[in-house]
Amino acid sequence: MSAVGSILNLMDTEAVDESVRARPAPALRPYVAGYTGYRQERVAPGLHRGLPSPWLTLIFTLDDPLTVSRHPDPRQAPGTYDTVLGGLHTRPALISHDGRQSGIQLAVRPLGARALLGLPAGELADTDVPADAVLGPVAASARERLRDAATWRRRFAVLDEVLLSLLRREAVAPPAPEVVRAWWLLMRGGGAVPVAALAEDVGWSARHLSARFRRETGLGPKTAARVIRFDRARRQLMSPGAVPSVVPRLAEIAAVHGYFDQAHLAREFRSLAGCPPSRWLAEEFRNVQVPGPPARRGW
Repeated sequence: MSAVGSILNLMDTEAVDESVRARPAPALRPYVAGYTGYRQERVAPGLHRGLPSPWLTLIFTLDDPLTVSRHPDPRQAPGTYDTVLGGLHTRPALISHDGRQSGIQLAVRPLGARALLGLPAGELADTDVPADAVLGPVAASARERLRDAATWRRRFAVLDEVLLSLLRREAVAPPAPEVVRAWWLLMRGGGAVPVAALAEDVGWSARHLSARFRRETGLGPKTAARVIRFDRARRQLMSPGAVPSVVPRLAEIAAVHGYFDQAHLAREFRSLAGCPPSRWLAEEFRNVQVPGPPARRGW
C-alpha cells in the first residue's frame, strides 16, 4: 500500500479539504487503477463534473450520500446514493454538494469488470446504479467497514480485502483476447490508433471489432479513442499553473494530443465536459474528488 498524494488544509473557518490517493494491492492492479479518498467540510457549496474517462467509477460515501443532479443519460432521474457504480460514458455526470462531502472513489478498468463485478462493463454503459445492484450486500458491508476505519491507510486496506474477496478470475470467462489487445493499443497510443489499424492488428473486420468492443466496454473503439485522448488532455491541463494560462496551454496540449488545433480541443470540452475549459478548471480546482493523472501502470 502506498499513498501517492495527500492534502489537508485547515483554514481560518476550520474548513476541511482533504484528498488522498493510493494504489490497490498488486493482485488488484489489473482490475483497479487506483483509489481516491476525499473529505470536505464547511466549504462553499459546489458542483463536480464526473467527466468521461477510460475507467468505470465506483464510490463508497463515508458521511453523507452522494447527490447526482444529472446523469450522463439525461433520461435517468437525479438521485442520492450511499454507494454508486457508473459505466463508461460520453457526457458528464453533475454531482452537487452543500459544503460537505466525503468518500472513496475507485477507478475500475473496463476489462477488469468481469472478474471484479461479475459482468462486462458494457452492461453499465451511460448509467449510474447503486453499487449493491451489482455487488449485492457486499457494498453496504464494505461501506460500514470503511466508515468505521479510523485512517485513510486503514480504509484502503479494507478496500483491498473486500475487492480481493470479489475476484472471480476462475468463474467468469475473460474478455476476448482481440478486445483486450485493441484496448491496450488504444491506451498505449493515447487514443491515436484508427479503428482500421486496430482491426488489422487483431485479425477481425472493423465492424466485428466495433460490435464486440462496444459490448465489452460500453463504447465503440472510435468513441473510446476519443474519450482516452480527451482524458489525457484534460489531465495535462490540470497541471500546476494551468488556470492563469489556459489559452496558450490549450494550443500546446491540443498539439501534443493530436487535435487539429486549439478550437478542436475547446469543442471537445464543450461536448464531453459540457462547458469551456476555463470554466471546468475554475470548478475543479476547488473540488477534491477529481484525481490527478494516473501513471501508465496505475496511479
